[in-house]
Amino acid sequence: MTSKITAKPATIETTLNEAGRLAALQEMRRDPRVWVLGEDVARGGLWGQYKGFLEEFGPERVVSTPISESTIMGAGLGAALVGTRPIIEMRIFDFVMCAMDELVNQIAKIRYMFGGQARPAVVVRMPHGMWRNSAAQHSQMLESWFVHLPGVIVVAPSSVEDEAGLLVSAIRSDDPVLFFDPKDLWPATGTMTAGEIAPIPFGRARTLREGRDLTIVTWSAIVPKVIEAGVTLAQSGVDAEILDLRTLWPWDEAAVLASVRKTKRLLVVHEAVEVGGFGAEIVARVIDQLGPANILVAKRLGAPRLPIPFSPALENQIRVTTDKIVAAAKAAVMG
Repeated sequence: MTSKITAKPATIETTLNEAGRLAALQEMRRDPRVWVLGEDVARGGLWGQYKGFLEEFGPERVVSTPISESTIMGAGLGAALVGTRPIIEMRIFDFVMCAMDELVNQIAKIRYMFGGQARPAVVVRMPHGMWRNSAAQHSQMLESWFVHLPGVIVVAPSSVEDEAGLLVSAIRSDDPVLFFDPKDLWPATGTMTAGEIAPIPFGRARTLREGRDLTIVTWSAIVPKVIEAGVTLAQSGVDAEILDLRTLWPWDEAAVLASVRKTKRLLVVHEAVEVGGFGAEIVARVIDQLGPANILVAKRLGAPRLPIPFSPALENQIRVTTDKIVAAAKAAVMG
């Protein structure tokens, strides 16, 4: 009797930025209703994430806009309401502040207010987070604002595969999706399945490392540092389980609870300011669901409540580093 050998799917090595480009390219080829609008998208986008799109799809589907974020957001919403599926490119997350009325009072609420008859099937891409020498108005991480907002899905990938698969899911979603591209990881490389990019479901965390001593929950650009910390901790005898949430709303509460039931300790690590961050919600939910008697430690680690400076030396003081994660994890287990 011969055993059947199952061939592994072919993979490609690429950057996170290119993975997002391939996902958007695939969906625009698949569905003629999908188009992109934003500043400089016809030139390929600020980060090159739409390189070659104008040549393939033309100016009716790759629309460079004036420098008016409220116009960009409002135009995307209007186009979605008549049946198209816009990718709204905000260029940098911080610029969405100029379009908050359109996003918060219209896109997030219009499906509810019209009893489901109006479907704002938009993807708002917002490259976010610290990125070398970008200073206080180009480096913010305010994902917790939008997790608090009913009516939207919030996506925060960290890997090449997740950038591609989650963007496919976002473009196909009938609900508005806020897609936080981690710009500090744009050049990061990784592997993804070759050929057609399959959608990755929202609300499913990815276990990056199994462990018994401590659960570390994280997402977005800080994930590689948490992985590095996990290796260092293992060398010190601390066995950490690491979960990448991938989406912040919906978030995989079941996976987090299952892990903390096992380890009895929780550390949530995020790049954003710790005060009022989404880590506080995770800690609160875990304590509510498991009860304080069943948890030995529940902690958060985030950035201090300070504007992000331009100076590299000062910027590094604010960053959540691998050393800070290791120290916080050791304190949670041994402290």
